[in-house]
Order: sequence, then structure tokens, then C-alpha cells
Amino acid sequence: MAGAGRIAAAACLAAGVALAAGPKQEGGVTERNAAKTGVATFGAGCFWCVEAFFRELDGVLSVESGYSGGTMERSTYEEVCSGDTGHAEAVQIRWNPARVRYEDLLEVFFKTHDPTTLNRQGADAGTQYRSVIFWHDAAQKAAAEKAKKALDAAHAWPDQIVTAIVPFKAFFKAEDHHQDYYARNRAAPYCLFVIRPKLDKFRKVFKDKLKPAAVR
Repeated sequence: MAGAGRIAAAACLAAGVALAAGPKQEGGVTERNAAKTGVATFGAGCFWCVEAFFRELDGVLSVESGYSGGTMERSTYEEVCSGDTGHAEAVQIRWNPARVRYEDLLEVFFKTHDPTTLNRQGADAGTQYRSVIFWHDAAQKAAAEKAKKALDAAHAWPDQIVTAIVPFKAFFKAEDHHQDYYARNRAAPYCLFVIRPKLDKFRKVFKDKLKPAAVR
């Protein structure tokens, strides 16, 4: 699986287990603070890559890889890869609005993949690799449309952006071995030769917006 999306040249470089006496946790976010967190869902090609970027962004509380936008209630990775389910590989992000804005998430989204290739990221081809923003409310929809329009107006890419901006309906978490893939498989060829070079570029571009532990 390869997701060699370009970084925009004009802009940069071309769950958890419940505690016995505590609140329930889901994806690293507790019920107590869930109301204070934002939720975003993006598809930008290979979710192994996309997840690795957003995990390092300051203010992001959790990132899950999964599937969204399909016609089936639930699907396996193999079914999604067939292209028959209509799902996109996607990540669901929970973040602290006091530390990071939705507009910041959109900036990372657009700068870390090629939003001008329809149903393709690098060597990955198929509707499951489409560029898509699943908005959760009217504010997210407006912000996404504004960002897309501004980038097109600035001619950030030679071609027009084809990113779909559609209402969120459901997100299905992918199999466990797809979660936090880069951190758990750093020595794998895909991680070494695809994710790591892109992650190094991401760290340079967003060095002022990363978690302290992510700064290299």
C-alpha cells in the first residue's frame, strides 16, 4: 500500500480500557471531557500515513484509522480494498479546541497529500483512496469549503482540487493491526521508504505545531 501524495509546493514542500473508579474512555477521550473535544474525519489516501501525521500535531488527543463514506454498515480491510463497499480509508481525529483549531487540521490535511488526483494517491488507485472531508457540522463544512476555495484561487497546485466535502454519516474503526501502524512497524519497508520521508517533511513544515515528543 503506497500513498505518495505531494505536499503543496506553494505552501510548504511541493478503546482504551475503562478505569475501575474513573469515567469510561473511548479512543483516549473520557466521557468527562468528550463534550470539550472536537471530532474530524478525513480521507487522504493510505490511512497509515495520514494517522502518523495527525498523531504528532499538538492538541490532537487521539487518531483512529478506519473506513467511512460507504454503503455497507461494516466492512473489512479486504472488502474496502475491493472497491465494492464505497468506503474511503479514513482517520477520525479527536482534538482539544483550546489547543488546535479545525482550520489547523485542514491545513495539515491539504498539505500532506495531493488533493487534485481523483481516486488516487501516488500508486494507490481506487475510490477507497479518494480525497474527502466528512464534515460533522455546518461550521466544519463552511471551513472546508473556504479552505478549498482559497487554495484553488491561489493555484497551490497546477490542477484543480477534487477533494469531496460531504456530510459525515458513520465511521468504522479498522482492524487492530492498522492502528498506530507507523509507530509499531518503523522497520517495515513501507514505513522506512514511504512514511518516514513524508513524516520528516511534515515535521519541518509544522515544527511549531507539533507535540514536544514529536520534535526531532
